[in-house]
Amino acid sequence: MFALSLLLGTTITITSNHWIMAWAGLEINTLSILPLIAKSHHPRAIEAATKYFMTQATASALVLFSSMTNAWHTGQWDITQMTHTTSCLILTSAIAMKLGMVPFHFWFPEVLQGSPIITGLILSTIMKLPPIALLYMTSHSLNPTLLTLMAIMSAALGGWMGLNQTQIRKILAFSSISHLGWMAIIIPFSPKLTMLNFYLYVLMTSAIFLTMNTVKVLKLSTLMTSWTKAPALNTMLLLTLLSLAGLPPLTGFLPKWLIIQELTKQNMAPTAIIISLLSLLGLFFYLRLAYCATITLPPHTTNHMKQWHTYKPTSTLIAISIVMSIMLLPISPMIPTIL
Repeated sequence: MFALSLLLGTTITITSNHWIMAWAGLEINTLSILPLIAKSHHPRAIEAATKYFMTQATASALVLFSSMTNAWHTGQWDITQMTHTTSCLILTSAIAMKLGMVPFHFWFPEVLQGSPIITGLILSTIMKLPPIALLYMTSHSLNPTLLTLMAIMSAALGGWMGLNQTQIRKILAFSSISHLGWMAIIIPFSPKLTMLNFYLYVLMTSAIFLTMNTVKVLKLSTLMTSWTKAPALNTMLLLTLLSLAGLPPLTGFLPKWLIIQELTKQNMAPTAIIISLLSLLGLFFYLRLAYCATITLPPHTTNHMKQWHTYKPTSTLIAISIVMSIMLLPISPMIPTIL
């Protein structure tokens, strides 16, 4: 029932033209994910659900307030007719809070850490689609300077704060914040490129979350001993992590390459250089995860219990998402025809 409500809320927000309908879809989404976060009845899960509810309620109130202010000044409730300057600034802040962008990012790692891993996957992927869709629809009227500033801060903090983490869900949360920076920086200039980046990010993150769920790993110390469970899956996890880091010739390089190209066309070469250098911070913790997953093989200096090899076949969904996460770079010549 909650999964259907999630799909309903997402669909309502994406397909609506009226601000009240979009707000209603966001509210349905928030209310249907809360029981999934608090499902385990663990105090950390209850805390995560409370934090999630409070931040999302505040963000929804800001969305409603910005749309009402815009309607007051212009007489328009249409999402694409967001022309009042103050309303646009409030809306940008509200959507940044919904997504977990800097400086409204503090709730996201905590909520992801307190959630079950599949709920974490939903929070990192499906739950980001309605706010990104609203950004896409209002992109022509948003302030590029504000978005660029928030994007660079997101890329910087997402990289820095992920460096000393040992919990995999928190690392993936900071990875998400860093990727949101790449999406936000390009949306005033090429919204379709933002959507392409989002779709590829969802693909790669889903592959990693589903792999972690299969091998039942939540922190780096258990990741080190998990290679015996599913050696082939762990090897593919290495490539998927490097793809998420944006290394060529893997899929993750494609959106970064196109975004840097577009920023250079817009005479924003210094900005492109800064955000590219900041993505190196993220590369460090992806390499750390990859190292723990596949390269720390015996002989070991530490004593640990070997995990049993699982002969359970890998699900088709994981196989497809991993292959696409690694091998989509050759489609890049088709992208200009789509954008």
